[in-house]
Amino acid sequence: MRTKKAIYNAASSLILQAVTAICGFILPRMIISAFGSDMNGAAAAISEFLGYITLLEAGVGGVTRAALFKPLSQMDTVKISGIVNATEGFFRKLALLFFVYTLGLACVFKYISHTELEWFFTFSLVITLSISVFAQYYFGITYSILLQADQNQYIPNGVQMLTTILNTLLSVILLKLGCGFLFVKMATASVFTLRPIFLNYFAKKRYQLDKRVPPDYDAIQQRWNGLGQHLAFFITQRTDITVVTLFLGLKSVSVYSVYYMVLNGVYNISSSICGSFESAFGNMIAKEEDDILRDRFHMMETLTSIVALSLFSTTGILLFDFIRLYTSDVADADYIIIPFGILFVISNGLYSIKQNYHSLVLAAGHYKQTQVAAYVEAALNVVLSCLFVKIWGISGTIVATIIASAYKIIYYMLYLKKAILFRPIRITVVRMLVNFIVAVSCVGYYFLFAKYIPGSYFAWIMKAIPAGLVCAGNALFWNWVCYRRDVRNMFCKVWGFLKA
Repeated sequence: MRTKKAIYNAASSLILQAVTAICGFILPRMIISAFGSDMNGAAAAISEFLGYITLLEAGVGGVTRAALFKPLSQMDTVKISGIVNATEGFFRKLALLFFVYTLGLACVFKYISHTELEWFFTFSLVITLSISVFAQYYFGITYSILLQADQNQYIPNGVQMLTTILNTLLSVILLKLGCGFLFVKMATASVFTLRPIFLNYFAKKRYQLDKRVPPDYDAIQQRWNGLGQHLAFFITQRTDITVVTLFLGLKSVSVYSVYYMVLNGVYNISSSICGSFESAFGNMIAKEEDDILRDRFHMMETLTSIVALSLFSTTGILLFDFIRLYTSDVADADYIIIPFGILFVISNGLYSIKQNYHSLVLAAGHYKQTQVAAYVEAALNVVLSCLFVKIWGISGTIVATIIASAYKIIYYMLYLKKAILFRPIRITVVRMLVNFIVAVSCVGYYFLFAKYIPGSYFAWIMKAIPAGLVCAGNALFWNWVCYRRDVRNMFCKVWGFLKA
């Protein structure tokens, strides 16, 4: 059953990320064409600043999932209700803090972003973009966490997919009709409020939650230790665009956001597989199935290596051709920055590898044990980004992220040796070496066969197909050579699922 749910979760996550990526390509291009890079940069920057509220979660989402694994495996409704009631109370307080924070941001955004847009317009835009975030924290995030912990991630994934498609269709229609930017955002913000409201209703019915059960704050007492883990994630996701906003301005934010749109879509597809296994690993740890955990984790590493290497190698070959086509008629900013793009690909590839180990730490609930490393990673990212942006501009922020991610990967290699998996470092080192060989072989393919520049999206697709097949073939071949048992087991499990 765990395998079947993991496959459901992985498949739904992959489809969701594909839908999100496609929709994400459509809207920014239309916004840049209709309103310019400043407007697109403003929306991207505001979304990042609104995302700062996630820092106040203090890691409670991951701690709640870890606390729920055992009562869910025992179907202890009273314990589940107590944990959910405690978590919901926390997030509703957070929603009120978010309201105050949003008002403050709305008042000062014009001044901290150095934009020429009117103050009332930026004020209204901040308020509009905050509506769906407020609804998420007040109505739905607790129940999304509950479904994730019970290995039912495919349910919120499906709802998110539908709302993303609906939002894109509505936005395109309104933009084609010539509606103003603020009206478009105001109309589509209401779409994303549907997801948390539905999850709230669905989860309460499915799990027969009892609001009369006293909140179980003891079960989530590690939430403050979880701050370190959440802070590292937050810093990695938010520092770059914040530093770019403060030091380089909104046109650079727009450039960053276009590259981020592409590479974050690729990263989300890659990480969706890893995230789909977190709850299954938590279930194994709760049942003390150590041998099964080591075997399944090793297999998951092989799977994510094949997927991540295939995706990021292909992205490295095709990225600049796509950006060139995507911004072909945009003249107010230079979007082709080759060092920045190459570093961004490397950064997201490293981050994808790091998430394998991070998800296992979350599943095991080892927040307190690893929080110091999380603080170090966050400090490295902030300090180095502020230093390097003055030396190398927008590329400097990515160099800082690469250094911080490399530190965390090395730390996890050492930590897994003495905790959770109890396996030697050489296993991870060999894995890195295999990944490096695959990446080099794919780069060689580019220099030999794929240097031509496509002049249309159709030509780009014709270049992408053989590039993707070569990169996927390389990744699969080398992992078959080095990890034949894992690859065979993966195919057997998928085949068994399809036959069932």
